[in-house]
Amino acid sequence: MSADRRRSTRHHGIRTRIAGGSLLIAVVVSLFAGLAINAQLERIVRDGTVQALRSDGAQYVFALQARPDDPLQGPGLGTRIAVIAPDGSIPVFSLPTTLAAPLPALAATREVTTVDAGAATYILLSQPVTVGGDTWYVIAGRDEAEETTVLVQMRLLLVGSFALLVLGVAAGGWILTTVSLRPVTRLRVSAQSLSERSTDEVLPVGRADDEIAQLAITLNDLIERLRASADRERQLVSDASHELRTPLAILRTQLELARLEDSSREQLLADIEGAERSATRLSALVTSLLELSRIEAATPEERTSAARLEADVLEAVERARFRVASDDALAGIEVEYVSAIAESGPGDGAAVYAVRADEVGRVVDNLAGNALQAFTERGGAPRRVSVMLDDDGGQLTLRVSDNAGGLDPVFEPRALERFSRSDATRSSGHGSGLGLAIVAAIARNAGGEIVLRNRPGHGLEVVVTLPVASARPGDPA
Repeated sequence: MSADRRRSTRHHGIRTRIAGGSLLIAVVVSLFAGLAINAQLERIVRDGTVQALRSDGAQYVFALQARPDDPLQGPGLGTRIAVIAPDGSIPVFSLPTTLAAPLPALAATREVTTVDAGAATYILLSQPVTVGGDTWYVIAGRDEAEETTVLVQMRLLLVGSFALLVLGVAAGGWILTTVSLRPVTRLRVSAQSLSERSTDEVLPVGRADDEIAQLAITLNDLIERLRASADRERQLVSDASHELRTPLAILRTQLELARLEDSSREQLLADIEGAERSATRLSALVTSLLELSRIEAATPEERTSAARLEADVLEAVERARFRVASDDALAGIEVEYVSAIAESGPGDGAAVYAVRADEVGRVVDNLAGNALQAFTERGGAPRRVSVMLDDDGGQLTLRVSDNAGGLDPVFEPRALERFSRSDATRSSGHGSGLGLAIVAAIARNAGGEIVLRNRPGHGLEVVVTLPVASARPGDPA
């Protein structure tokens, strides 16, 4: 089968199946309806035949009852009648002669009887008439072929009607399916057009709020998400190439200097140490980029209790304290932790949030690290970093504050952007400009938000709030 033929088969597949299904249903319904109607027709025609037989014999029944002593007249042309007297004689007989012998026995049945007369089959109706205590029998007969002719004509009409009905249903199903699939065809053509060129357009959504419109809306949401993902990837590549260019150039220069033959041992060691620092910064930058990309692309499926999150927050605080204790430049900085999570009640730590425990730990690492770095750049006294965690049963609130002088008001609007660094941080060579961006991505991914409360000249407070997450399907109640 050629590719064009396969495409044609797929294109007409749904339409053919729906029209074929409609045709099959119409045939089955017509079959059962035809059988039921045919049975009704047979009963109606037979009732009509019986009424005609009664009418044929009515004049003799009336004559016997009204004038029993008068001689009976012969029947009219085409009327099949036999009258049997009480003594067994037959004064009137216009039935086929082959029925003369069994006639007395047939008369006694008093029912509609079908009798084979040789060349034809007759329908007989016997009507008893009591005259002066004696019983006469008036037997009327008709050729069954007359009844059959009527039935055949009506059956042909019935079959023709149902055939037209079935064809009409099939044609209607085909037409309705074709019309119904036109929006799908338009969607397909539009989707193909979107895939062939770079554009910000989306699929057309019909005016009717039907399944096709809902499909278009869903596909448009998917397209927007895919475009956003592609934009993030392009931005990531662009930012990474821009940010990596300088440290890579520095690293290359340091390595080239280390190769110089006239370099002293001390200079060689200094160049190697500088190259190691550059490589470490590059490694940290790449790690942060990958983590940011993972967080932005992830779906928040994990559920973590506030009690478990508090444990990771406390571990992050301990890491910050260890950093202070091991770095002379940070000596004298106090890192305090305050927990407002109660042991019972609305904020007893039982609520769950759509975030991983290690991600909350990363939030504290980044925010506390930024605060400690701020002290090395701007100072402040007394030097304190405060971390507070609160769970009121409705949302989780994490506050990290310092008194290191706050952010530069010019830099504040860009603080949450990727690779954004203040002039002081950029000149010092510390940081990658991704710390707050990662914190913001974690908060957004969990359905929360991040707020910067900047007090220039005093300090900065970063507030991260996370709403309580709904339970996932299958989680225990």
